[in-house]
Amino acid sequence: MRHELLPLTDPDDARLADYVALTDVALRRRFEPERGLYIAESSTVLGRALRAGHRPRSVLLAPRWVPDLQALLAELPDEPAGRDGAPVPVYVADEALLEAITGFHVHRGALAAMHRPALAPVADVLAGARGGAGARRVAVLEDLVDHTNVGAAFRSAAALGVDAVLVTPRCADPLYRRSVRVSMGTVFQVPWTRIDPWPEGLDVLRALGFVTASLALAEHATTLDELVAAPPDRLALVLGAEGDGLGAATVAGSDLVVRIPMAGGVDSLNVAAAAAVAFWAVRVPAG
Repeated sequence: MRHELLPLTDPDDARLADYVALTDVALRRRFEPERGLYIAESSTVLGRALRAGHRPRSVLLAPRWVPDLQALLAELPDEPAGRDGAPVPVYVADEALLEAITGFHVHRGALAAMHRPALAPVADVLAGARGGAGARRVAVLEDLVDHTNVGAAFRSAAALGVDAVLVTPRCADPLYRRSVRVSMGTVFQVPWTRIDPWPEGLDVLRALGFVTASLALAEHATTLDELVAAPPDRLALVLGAEGDGLGAATVAGSDLVVRIPMAGGVDSLNVAAAAAVAFWAVRVPAG
């Protein structure tokens, strides 16, 4: 094994500092102005992060999972990860200690403190999607505050052919631990960035050739069925916050307002469920 396993037993060990009090604010402030850290939880998530080119600061494992994670550990980069020029440290601590310092049960006994990558401009993300062919289907998440919904939207985007995801300035962080875990690491395979300012970003999307369609309950809304019958070549679907939905300025500034037809006296779906339905309906056929 290229990376030595370093056993830790003391919850106050300074080397565990990255894993204590895992709040998004605390992690972001750890190494400003270098954009802070995020936590990758589980072997699946860590593997996808590594294959996306994200750099680990350290890895923390439970002993019983080490044999199952040999292949993953072999993927760790050899280049220096810390300011001291040392290789990526791999710490080992029993599961009781992991839970004590993090405050939660660690899924599959694997955590990693990862450096946050710099976010690319919107135009670059959209142009680079689909292997450089350019995005045709884009999701915009406006002000979603629930990290579970953000992660679920990313997982649906990855599974249902959305080429890129844009998040507004007040949207929950896709790299927050719960978002990453719920997404099963797909936040690393779907190109994404923040679109700021918003809703002025609607004009940016329009200038890039996208028809913008807000999912909202409105009297003048077209149905999703009608949109699918004559889909634009480039489409940006805008989904709104839990409870309040999209802002009035967003709805007014969009090219289209679209609603999902409902039955059974139900007027709307949870935003994560609505995203999955809409993504599937507007997907670009293979080939």
